[in-house]
Amino acid sequence: MSDAAEEVLPIYDIRLEDLRPRFAPGFRLLRDKTASAVPVGMLYDDVYHTVVVAPATSNTVAKCVVGISDTLPSNMFAQAGKLGIASIVFACDTEPVVVTKSPHDWVTLHPRRIELDNVERLRGFEHCKVVCSPAELEAALQARLAQLNLVWNTSSS
Repeated sequence: MSDAAEEVLPIYDIRLEDLRPRFAPGFRLLRDKTASAVPVGMLYDDVYHTVVVAPATSNTVAKCVVGISDTLPSNMFAQAGKLGIASIVFACDTEPVVVTKSPHDWVTLHPRRIELDNVERLRGFEHCKVVCSPAELEAALQARLAQLNLVWNTSSS
């Protein structure tokens, strides 16, 4: 989960603590207070089999596409790619028209050609799966777990 999630959730009156029961036991939220050094270093120790960037704003997607790795999500993505570790990116701006919930109402956005092009460029990256909806994200995660012969642990205990 990216720092963006910690910044965005309060806008919608959602507390991370309320979401924790939905995560599998052992889920760890990483907050970048160390210029990404500690979490990224764990990639080199085979701690992670998959990096998930969700949500990936158009800014994060653009950084990933051009190789800028100055945030935890963009740095994790870059290093995972260099190590051949699978990444799943839930990109926000993927359609010519996007209807999304703002803090106060639903809004219609019209992503620019550059945002749409960046998503397409990201699709071409090795070891990277781009998804465009929560359902696609869940399906990609299930497929990745199946590929690794792992299963979701849905126990809340």
